[in-house]
Amino acid sequence: MTNDEIEQEIQTKDLTAPRITLATIEAEIVDKCFWQPQNTTVTVCLIKLKNGYTVVEHSACVPTTNFNTELGEKIAYQHAIDQCWNLFSFQLATQLMTEAQS
Repeated sequence: MTNDEIEQEIQTKDLTAPRITLATIEAEIVDKCFWQPQNTTVTVCLIKLKNGYTVVEHSACVPTTNFNTELGEKIAYQHAIDQCWNLFSFQLATQLMTEAQS
């Protein structure tokens, strides 16, 4: 399933508890940058969040004839976003636990 299909199913099932969405994550991003180490097919993506935390991920291409800068950036960015899901979910779980104990 794609993220859009999952979101549609959540909406259809009226699941309204607090949760993390892609929009939640993207709203926390203040900067992103990409670079490609010389003579490689590796693309590195760094995402900087509002609180100053950074997430770094990469993509790589084999064979080199398939390398495309734009695609490499999209894949590296998606990998960085995938890391954010875990971070934001941990943060939400901690917040909900703290609220439940209050």
